[in-house]
Amino acid sequence: MAITSERTKANSAKRNEERRVLAGTMVGTTIEWYDFFIYAQAAGLVLAGLFFAPLAGENAPLAQLIAWASLGISFLFRPLGAIVAGHLGDRIGRKAMLVFTLIMMGAATALIGLLPTFDQIGVWAPILLIVLRILQGFSAGGEWGGAALMSVEHAPINKRGFFGAYPQIGVPVGLILATGVMILVTTSMSEETFLSWGWRIPFLVSVLLIVVGWVIRRAVAESPVFKEMQTRKKESAAPLKQLFKNHSRQVILTALIFIANNAAGYMLIAFFNSYATKPAEAGGLGMERTPVLIASTVAAFFWLASTMAGGILSDKIGRVRTFQFGYAFLFLWAIPMFLLIDTGDILWFALAIIVLASGLGFSYGPQAALYAEMFPAQVRYSGVSIGYAIGAILGGAFAPLIAQLLLDETGQTFSIGIYLMVLAAISFVAVTLVKETRGVPLGISTHE
Repeated sequence: MAITSERTKANSAKRNEERRVLAGTMVGTTIEWYDFFIYAQAAGLVLAGLFFAPLAGENAPLAQLIAWASLGISFLFRPLGAIVAGHLGDRIGRKAMLVFTLIMMGAATALIGLLPTFDQIGVWAPILLIVLRILQGFSAGGEWGGAALMSVEHAPINKRGFFGAYPQIGVPVGLILATGVMILVTTSMSEETFLSWGWRIPFLVSVLLIVVGWVIRRAVAESPVFKEMQTRKKESAAPLKQLFKNHSRQVILTALIFIANNAAGYMLIAFFNSYATKPAEAGGLGMERTPVLIASTVAAFFWLASTMAGGILSDKIGRVRTFQFGYAFLFLWAIPMFLLIDTGDILWFALAIIVLASGLGFSYGPQAALYAEMFPAQVRYSGVSIGYAIGAILGGAFAPLIAQLLLDETGQTFSIGIYLMVLAAISFVAVTLVKETRGVPLGISTHE
């Protein structure tokens, strides 16, 4: 009886710890991506006129391109954040870096909400905006890798895809929060008030979310794999050196695997809303902002569901096959999606992005598990973070900017669809080159 009781207590404690890990990785990632998405949406809706005012008056399309570029510039600093956070995460622990990146991202976001505009301080406004974007990019570069590893390294071997889907669903949940707050703000005040000061509210809300995330993440135990590494410190003495010497192929593959999903995700997050709500004379569809934001919120719920389904499916049929299904779907849907969007009808617009979101999760849900299983423990944080950051640069960083340039140059959205099809083909080939990883041991002897 005593043995059974002790075993029950141990199992209960383990389940409670697993719940804390899943909550900590999802909530933290949700907050990080809320911060990022608020900026992405603001870049498409208001930042061109507020921070690039003279240009917006003379050449509105060019000002919008620069606003999209300010969204992309932070991605250039993700690899630096990934290198620093990855190196320290492999040396001092996953948990410490998760808390650090969360606070940095939140502080940068809140400060954007306090920034004076171009009309108030002139050229210093866009300069300070870009500096804070760089800080956001730096923190985002280290955030995802830590969250992914905390979830996957705590997972039972047959549930890594499911556990790894939790930091992934933080992305659509962050989008739901960001879009929901933006809807609430834009519908509760006039356009003039929103442009005057209302746009700051979604950025300042980040302060409250960061407090919640900090409390939850502080309660999460360190990764068991990192604890094992601490007992054999010599084997992780120079993780970055080991990574680039012995695992450069995996880094390249992780980057290429991610590019199509990241680009399509940023279409959903930022470009579609901007394109749909711009006036027709400015190259948009002239649709009303609130219904478009509501459609994006609904699509985010489908993205959440498909991401969880993708993680679970990868535990059944494997990571590679699940990814292949997701990218084949994206390839086939890229052109029909734009045909529906270009009708300018809100119902067809909603259907187009909901179907995209429903397929997107199958190339996103298994990502944390696949990446963690591709690298040995000694260099895992560095490898996962750096590969992810490089993939984000090649994929989503400038996807809205590239889409806008293609639209301006050709006048046809099918060119953007072809762009997404090319990326989907590249990512499909990259994931096909990976030997199936499901069930690979994650301890420090793996890959030796």
